[in-house]
Amino acid sequence: MSKEQGMQLEKENLKRDLQDRHIQMIAIGGIIGIGLFLGSASSIRVAGPGLIVSYAFGGLIMFCVMRMLGEIAVEYPVSSSFVGYAREFFGPKIAFLTGWTYWYMWATIAMCEISGAGIYMKFWYPDVSQWMVALVCLVIFTCTNLIAVKLYGEFEFWFALIKVVTIIAMLICGGAVILFGVGNGGVAVGISNLWMHGGFFAKGFSGVIMALTMVTFAYSGCEMIGITAGEANNPEVTLKSAINKVFWRILIFYCGSIFVILAIYPWTEIGKIGSPFVLVFKRMGLDGAASVMNAVMLSSALSCLNSGIYTCGRMIYGLGLRKEGPEWMAKLNAGQVPVNGILLTMAVVAIGVVMNFFFPGKVFDIISSVASTGCLWAWGVITLMHLKWRKSLSPERFAALKFPLPMSPILNWVVVAYVILVIIGMTMDPDNLMALGVFPIWIGILLVCYSVFNIADRTKVISTEAKKMEW
Repeated sequence: MSKEQGMQLEKENLKRDLQDRHIQMIAIGGIIGIGLFLGSASSIRVAGPGLIVSYAFGGLIMFCVMRMLGEIAVEYPVSSSFVGYAREFFGPKIAFLTGWTYWYMWATIAMCEISGAGIYMKFWYPDVSQWMVALVCLVIFTCTNLIAVKLYGEFEFWFALIKVVTIIAMLICGGAVILFGVGNGGVAVGISNLWMHGGFFAKGFSGVIMALTMVTFAYSGCEMIGITAGEANNPEVTLKSAINKVFWRILIFYCGSIFVILAIYPWTEIGKIGSPFVLVFKRMGLDGAASVMNAVMLSSALSCLNSGIYTCGRMIYGLGLRKEGPEWMAKLNAGQVPVNGILLTMAVVAIGVVMNFFFPGKVFDIISSVASTGCLWAWGVITLMHLKWRKSLSPERFAALKFPLPMSPILNWVVVAYVILVIIGMTMDPDNLMALGVFPIWIGILLVCYSVFNIADRTKVISTEAKKMEW
């Protein structure tokens, strides 16, 4: 069996309807979310102005992970992405753990997003039930994902565009305040607030490390570019373009936003006088800034919910296709969409609706505490997988790579060090210790299922055929 024939085991049925603009916005939409809009205030309190370094370092790591995944995805664009690749290099057990863990991560993120949507709607309608809003959002976006991938791409394009336009507006308004004193009596604010209140590293290097947990959560979702490869129109062109463009845009949006906020306001005041993003618009004298930003944050939650359902559906499809779950999980509907994977995800995310009914005030914190550990697992697997991929290439095959990552394997080990650093930072925060405790339990459950349901035997045929592929 040739490598091209072997990869058909996974890529033969999904419809390639995603264009370059869709893929870029899917990546941006999956990354720009509550980690920036809501998490920035708490991160600033942890790291002070040094948070800019945290986001810049995390952005570099994100780019490395995207390029590692992109190098292989351009050669072999399949919907299962790094989970499918992991099978070839680490075997069925690691692939099984990675696939279900990544699905679990996005399912919990989706629960967070429907909870966030309920919270945001109460800003305008205080009497509306939080669980009801969560249920309506879940049903609507499940339906849009079931219709056709192109419709999903259009929804995500416009949702992500709202976030992008808002951040650009904030950067322009903030720049006017900093450089020209608009809203400050014509006196330029400058950037002295970055070091005037205890120094740039006011919370020390430990604060920068502790903030990496939220930074990682904020950047989680960049792996979606690899998953869209199975439905990308001309993946060699669209994936390369999207990965390179998304990196710079995300870095500018995150680092630029935090820079502007911290330059205009002392970091010691952030979190005490409202949302950091609302503060910039208020400084410009724009009335209704809180309402506008609430609308943007609502659209952000819906965008990430949309991305989460999409990703989970494709992961379930790949798991079923590789017999790492029931075969009905690999069913496609008339629009060539993994209908059962999306419906299964909806059923699990509906647990979040129930939780919003019984304890709406705590649901977000309970669910979000475990999501970042799933991201660390995914990034670690991608990094180590890329190392093995490179070792498997002949000199001729290496020279023919269409999208090679420079400075490998040095950058691979930098990412590994980052993962370890984030785990260390999580041990410094009692709230994050719960996530470190929950994750081993989840892995233990998966290992039991792997053994009880004889996953190794079920996937033996696929593994045997994969061994014959010439990488």
